[in-house]
This record gives sequence, structure tokens and C-alpha cells, in this order.
Amino acid sequence: MKYLDEYRDQRIALALAAEIVQSTTRPWVLMEICGGQTHTIMRYGIDELLPRGIELVHGPGCPVCVTPLETVDKAIELALRPEFILVSYGDMLRVPGSRSDLLRAKAQGADVRIAYSSTEAVKIARSNPERKVVFLAIGFETTAPANAMAAWQAKREGLTNFSMLVSHVLVPPAIRALMVSRTNRVQAFIAPGHVCTIVGCKQYEDLVRDFCVPIVVGGFEPVDILEAVLMLVRQLEAGETKLENQYVRSVSYQGNLPAQKIMAEVFEVADQKWRGIGPIPQSGLRLREEYAAYDADRVFDLAELSVDEPAECISAQVLQGLKKPTDCPAFGMRCTPENPLGAPMVSTEGACAAYYHYRRHTVAS
Repeated sequence: MKYLDEYRDQRIALALAAEIVQSTTRPWVLMEICGGQTHTIMRYGIDELLPRGIELVHGPGCPVCVTPLETVDKAIELALRPEFILVSYGDMLRVPGSRSDLLRAKAQGADVRIAYSSTEAVKIARSNPERKVVFLAIGFETTAPANAMAAWQAKREGLTNFSMLVSHVLVPPAIRALMVSRTNRVQAFIAPGHVCTIVGCKQYEDLVRDFCVPIVVGGFEPVDILEAVLMLVRQLEAGETKLENQYVRSVSYQGNLPAQKIMAEVFEVADQKWRGIGPIPQSGLRLREEYAAYDADRVFDLAELSVDEPAECISAQVLQGLKKPTDCPAFGMRCTPENPLGAPMVSTEGACAAYYHYRRHTVAS
């Protein structure tokens, strides 16, 4: 297979689905980690092709969804200061903080700018030496190398008006936290392909060994996901626990070594709070001491905040695979993409947004 259309070929997808049906003799709960995979599942009705015994639940693999409320509030606070330019990826602008969001701050006069890469933020700082430019650096391992490069470039140029508000998270510690939870239902994982293009498959070996759980690195097209499900079902039915790579066209065992090198130079592993889930040890990245001059938290002495999610929002349970978005009483009524209670409804990778766009008909009126 060389072309994208072949990974959406109906005949191949149906053949894989039929093989999954034939291979399944017991019920199994599988989790796809990445929100991009969730959207593919909802868009193409992949879950409806599977036997009743196979349940797909959705994990915390949406970077926008797990960015802490406190980080959003800090970004809004900085954006509203007249001497600041706040630069962000576009999907963060409508993510609700505790009282507002960046889009409303922009409407109030804040200089909030959308960038498609972190280097655009460096360019903005270079072009506005009289302003303080803060880049909201979020994401999993996928975006960390580019964001690290922004700090590296700013340091190389000696820019004194550029900094980053960092909220980077790591996937393997989140899987570990799910596995040790008393409420865990997941028996196997589809690991996120985009993350693994950076870090490779190797980081998941410890999880397979420690928890005897099958993990398959999967892609994002319908055929990718169905093949990954089949690989997991075969392992579960045979009583095997292995790390396998379905996404071989993009992912290697070692990953992208130059990307890992720049990450290691600029960032160090740290404890991290995940929105809706709470603190997970050693699950995030922060700027190293050598890059402290580019750490907005330290440069502007931002106060430590502690903010709770709206009581009505069940996003924490959705992100842990304990409930589906349609289990939420507010789904599609008091919580919509136009007026979200939580980040999973507004993010382009959020599970609630996926259900809203593709499964609204399942909600009782």
C-alpha cells in the first residue's frame, strides 16, 4: 500500500472486520490513546463493524484536552497585559479556562495570535523587540521537538523578549497511571502513531513487560485501526502480551533520533498535572535550567494556581476510558462546541467533539 486511499479501501476494511469477528471468542476492552484515532473511529463507524464483545474506549491522547486549566488561566492572564503578545496554536483559543478563554481575551483587546509552528512565535518576537512574546507550548512528544527548537533558536539569537509557557505531556506515564488505577478496565492499547514517529516503539516495552498488556502502535486511517485491533485481538485470544508495530510506514523501533536529541537538550522530565486527571509523576517536560530565561513561569513569576473542573463535566472519566461522552447529561445540550464545559468538546481531537460531530443522533432528546 503506497497511497492514502488504500488505507480507506472499503473492501480491505470489511475483510479486516470480518477477520476480527472470526477471531473473537471473548469480550475485550481496547483503548485507543490518540484523539485522532478516536475521530477516525467515529467518522467511519469502525466500532460498529466490530463484534459486540469488542469495546473501544477512548484515552487521554488529546494534548489540548489534558492541558491544565491553570495553564489556560496563566495564558489568559499574560495575554491581557498590554505589553504582551500571546502566540498559540489555533485549537487552544476556545479551550475554557476557569472563567474565560483566549478567544474572549482577544475580543477584549488582548494581542493573541495564531501560529502554525513554534518558529512563527520566534519570528514574531524578532519582529517586535519592544513587546514580550509568550508562546503557549503544549502537546505530547509529537510537538516537543519543534517547540524545543524554538527555545534553542531564541537562545542562539540572544532574544530577550521571547519565552514559552510550557505544558508538555508524555504518553507512557499516562498509560502506567491508567494501568495501576483501581478503576482500570483496559486490557490492551493502540499506541499513538504520531508520538511514536518521534520516540519510536521502544518506550512501550517496559509497559508490556510490567503489566503483561498487549500494545500495538497504530496509524490513523480506517484500515490502520482495524488492523491494529485485529493484532490486539489475536494476542488477547492467544494469551500473549507483545509490543507490535502496525504503523511501520512511519514508525521505527528507535524513532527520530535527531528530534529526541533536541528534546533532551532543551527539556527535562518532570511531574505534570493533566487536566481532569490530576498529577502524574514524571509525565511531563519542563525547560532545563540552561533555558530558564525562556520559561514564562519563571521569568514572570506566575503564581501556582489550583482550579477545579466544572462539577457537571465528566471529561476526566472520558479521558480515562471509564465513560463515553454520551454518558454525560450535559452532552449536546448544555455542552456543545459553541459553549463547551470541558476541553474534549472543543478540541479538534477531543472525544466529545468526535461524538458530537458524528454521533449526535445517539443522544436522547
